[in-house]
Parts: sequence; C-alpha cells; structure tokens
Amino acid sequence: MADNSARTDGENKLPTSEEEWRVRLTPEEFQVLRQAGTERPWTGEYVDTKTAGTYHCRACGAELFASDTKFDSHCGWPSFDQALPGAIRYLEDRSLGMVRIEVRCANCDSHLGHRFDGEGFTPTNARYCINSISMRLDPSTT
Repeated sequence: MADNSARTDGENKLPTSEEEWRVRLTPEEFQVLRQAGTERPWTGEYVDTKTAGTYHCRACGAELFASDTKFDSHCGWPSFDQALPGAIRYLEDRSLGMVRIEVRCANCDSHLGHRFDGEGFTPTNARYCINSISMRLDPSTT
C-alpha cells in the first residue's frame, strides 16, 4: 500500500525518480499525478464537497487551493477560480487536438488538471478544473 502522507521536511525528501513516485503513490494516483491522466467525470471524492479547509497536493502535501475559491461549474471535476500564490506552475498542453493550460504543483511538478480562461463563471474569469485524486482536503485549515 502506498504511503500518501505529506512529506515536505528535510527528513522525507521528494522522490527523485518515477520509480520512487510509484512506490509512494497508488496506481490511480500515479496515473494522474505523474502521467498527466484524468479521472472520469463525476467520480472524484471532492466534486460536490463544500467543506471549508485547504486543498493540498496529494503527492507532496503542498497547499494548492483555499476552499472558499471552489465553485460548482457542473463540469464533473472540482473547480476553483484561483490557486494559492506560488502554488501552481503552468504548461501549454496541445494534446487531444486543442490548446489548454496544464496545471502542475509548483513544489513537486505533479499534474493536477487544467485551467480554462474566459468562460465567465467567476469574477476572476478562470476555472481550475482539478482531479480529486490529485488533492487532499485538510478541513482544519481555513
């Protein structure tokens, strides 16, 4: 069984190879976080969650999103209108015959999902469409 505890201190360094990530993550987590996969819509544990707290990267424990930025976009995945400052890095994704913005954890470079701009859902005009399996909600932090 994979150990999914957050490890960001000096004693528990981040894996340096994909094989080390395979040991740390479940096969489903590895497929999304390290191979840029996508969970099926409406299947993730956080799609309908309204619990207050902070969402952390499931791979490394870094803080990613505050729950008060989560909104219901009816897309089948948890959606946020902004990430915590410095939490995300962005890559152009030209897969599937379209241009999208891939969202990765700035700390461990794990794939989280995609950001879509200009849809008009929120005042920030951004939708971070994030795989539930790439995050863990900590309800004790708000």
